[in-house]
Amino acid sequence: MSLKAYQATQKTSESSSQTEYRLFANVTRALMDAKGLSKLEVKLHDALHWNRDLWSTLATDCAIEGNMLPKQLRASIISISIWVGKYSSQVARGEEDIQALIDINRNIMEGLSVQASSNVAEATTTNVTTGHSYSV
Repeated sequence: MSLKAYQATQKTSESSSQTEYRLFANVTRALMDAKGLSKLEVKLHDALHWNRDLWSTLATDCAIEGNMLPKQLRASIISISIWVGKYSSQVARGEEDIQALIDINRNIMEGLSVQASSNVAEATTTNVTTGHSYSV
């Protein structure tokens, strides 16, 4: 199977929460791999940049008027994004430890995991008489 076919299949079978979870998992893995590296290591800066880009994209999306998330949640995401940007600069200078960024991402992943699980449960209905599951 070609890579494009796999990616197309993956996109159609994943919910948005699952896709977001997967992205956070990949970014967080890069941060974990960079943990303990010198501030001079390119791998550290690449991981920090990727994480900062992720959070910046989330904040930009939350600032768009048509965003359907609750206002308080959008404000919290924007606030975290600002903190991630500032804190990432401190990590890059060797002033702070990367673990706090990893912890924040893991907390978000936990929430996305619960959300993705509940979305799957809502999308599948079991016929009581036959026991068959049908996707809605």
